[in-house]
Amino acid sequence: MNTVEIIFSPTGGTEKVARIISKQWSESTTKIDLSDPKTDFSECAINKEDRVLIAMPSFGGRAPAVAIERLKKISGNGAKCTLVCVYGNRAYEDTLVEMEDAATECGFQVVAAVAAVAQHSIIPQYAANRPDASDVKQLEQFAQQIADKTEAAASVPGNRPYKKAGGAGLVPKPSKGCVKCGVCVKNCPVQAIDPVKFTADSKKACSVRKENELFM
Repeated sequence: MNTVEIIFSPTGGTEKVARIISKQWSESTTKIDLSDPKTDFSECAINKEDRVLIAMPSFGGRAPAVAIERLKKISGNGAKCTLVCVYGNRAYEDTLVEMEDAATECGFQVVAAVAAVAQHSIIPQYAANRPDASDVKQLEQFAQQIADKTEAAASVPGNRPYKKAGGAGLVPKPSKGCVKCGVCVKNCPVQAIDPVKFTADSKKACSVRKENELFM
């Protein structure tokens, strides 16, 4: 049985959470990077016997549209999968149910779903330094519960139809500290960054600590 990670994680937070879970199943994993716009995802091979983890961040209570679009090009071939949505201490709302619908459409069998908190990628004051030691311990326990699960079914929270997606896209713009190295432009998963138009934003940290959740 191979462990396959299908991950959309442009800034690394979602991948960090996913790795905590998947390493409890296997030290060696195959990674499919949904953040890479150059990959032909229709050629990604999934076997029915594979243990699959699909991980994405929650953007305003929804799954990233580009990640869902790329996921739908992958054939699940009946493999059992665990969904992981990562959110920055606000709410994940319909993210998991949207991921469930996409995974099922691809031919995966959803056996479990996890909502995990990680440091916000845009406003780092939110959920700062998470996942922390307590989160890691809890996620490792979730991974073991999922590994012991035999039924190919999960009760995933969320609403259908999904909440309306935000109307305005968030495109980063450079601050005065930008040296125009072009790294952000190269690594943008949707190739949307203009390196000469950046603004910095700061917001107050969220004081309410959210916890990780498991749905099986």
